[in-house]
Order: sequence, then C-alpha cells, then structure tokens
Amino acid sequence: MKNVTMSPPTLIFLVATRAALAAGVGMLVAGKIPESKRRAVAGALVALGALSTIPAALSLRRQNRTAPAA
Repeated sequence: MKNVTMSPPTLIFLVATRAALAAGVGMLVAGKIPESKRRAVAGALVALGALSTIPAALSLRRQNRTAPAA
C-alpha cells in the first residue's frame, strides 16, 4: 500500500469535495424534499463535488511529485 502525505488544508479540501458529491447524490435519491428543490440543490452539490475533484486531484498529484522519496 502506498502512503500519501498531504497538508491539512489539502485534506480538508479533498474531504469537502467528496462530502458535497455524496450529499448531492444522496439528495437525488431521497424522497423527503419536494422534487423541484431537491433537483436544484442536488444538481448544484453534484456539480460542485465533481468539478472541485479536478483541482483536488491535481493538488494531490503535485504534492506527491515534489515530496522527497523516503
């Protein structure tokens, strides 16, 4: 297993993007919120989570390239 080291801000950003994506998907399958509101909010959360994954992944990749080999 490969160990990955990241700074606390990067970790928080990565967790937040995953949480937004999961919350959006969860809202899409939930039935307790009126459909018009649910679709709008869920779509925004899914889009936010998916689009913010790209910079998070690039940041993580960049951090691993500049880290000295142990």
